[in-house]
Amino acid sequence: MFRNILVHIPSERPVRPVIEVAVALTIARRSHLDAVAIGYESMSAAGMIVEGGGAAVVAVMGAELERAQERADAAIAVFEIEAKLAKIAYGTRTIAAIPAEAGQTIGALARLYDMTIVLQPEPSTASYDNEIPQQILFNSGGPMLMVPYIHKGPLDAHHVGIAWDGSRLAARAVRDAIPFLMGAKAVTVIAVNEEAGEASSDQLAAHLGRRGIAARVQQLTADRGDVQGAILSIAAESSMGLLAMGGYGHS
Repeated sequence: MFRNILVHIPSERPVRPVIEVAVALTIARRSHLDAVAIGYESMSAAGMIVEGGGAAVVAVMGAELERAQERADAAIAVFEIEAKLAKIAYGTRTIAAIPAEAGQTIGALARLYDMTIVLQPEPSTASYDNEIPQQILFNSGGPMLMVPYIHKGPLDAHHVGIAWDGSRLAARAVRDAIPFLMGAKAVTVIAVNEEAGEASSDQLAAHLGRRGIAARVQQLTADRGDVQGAILSIAAESSMGLLAMGGYGHS
């Protein structure tokens, strides 16, 4: 599994975190890696034209398209250098488009891959690249690996955490993460405010045990607004390098 991987290379944000993770993971999994970079066109350029008519609008939009393509090409060039040095099987693609179209395009493109790697959005930095992970999460139909924007080096998946609430989303995440769980030295199931049910954290641990995955369970309580912080605290205290969780069960 994960033999065909896609990575989004930001054109407006740092590229090293996702490149380093994607290349290292491709080597470890003996996978094929495709990279896509998007240059975003500004739709406001045409609105600034007050004289010159249609020809002037076309000229401005043409120049904007060219600049967007240059930004995408520059981002993908950084990836290509690292891919060649690593001697991996790879492909590249650049897209110049308005943000809305770009999100739809990459969301559909990601459906053809076993997993898509993206950079975590950074709220303090205004960028269209911040919107790409959400488009992929909602539209790809497959797993997405989100790399923290402060990350350095390859992915450390020796200790994997599972954010478990018994939901369909969590179950899907566990199934998608099986290759990582099988290779981990430690697996921890994190259950916050767990209620009695058919799909409890203890039952998940038993299920994983039948697959040869030894998992321990860590149950805790937290206020609804503190669930995210509680999960991240456990991950930090236990030195987890990877967290498997469903998308949009919580903010």
